[in-house]
Amino acid sequence: MGWLSLYNYWIVVVLMMIGFYTVVSRGNMAKKIIGLNLFQTSAFIMFISAGKILGGSTPIYREGIDVYSNPLPHVLILTAIVVGIATTAVGLALAVRVHENFGSIEDDLLNEDDSDDETST
Repeated sequence: MGWLSLYNYWIVVVLMMIGFYTVVSRGNMAKKIIGLNLFQTSAFIMFISAGKILGGSTPIYREGIDVYSNPLPHVLILTAIVVGIATTAVGLALAVRVHENFGSIEDDLLNEDDSDDETST
């Protein structure tokens, strides 16, 4: 079992690092939300990969089957996907509201507006 056979875990690492870099390096709120979604997707892939057993069957009792795959990680990921979609929707709605009120969703521009308000009072 070489390192190439674990390609799904390499995908997890690459997606996780791209998502983390996007969140840390970008000042745009929409890009940060995209980075969080990439990070979240990598966690989904990791849990789904860990839940699969090689040679395992579906958890339905049948004659001659001794090894079963655990369905719990897959069920939990379905719930996490729904929660992730809801969180993304709330984050994008907040970004829209911030844009309506301040005219930008860039962190640098919002911080400039904030510091201008503090110096004028």
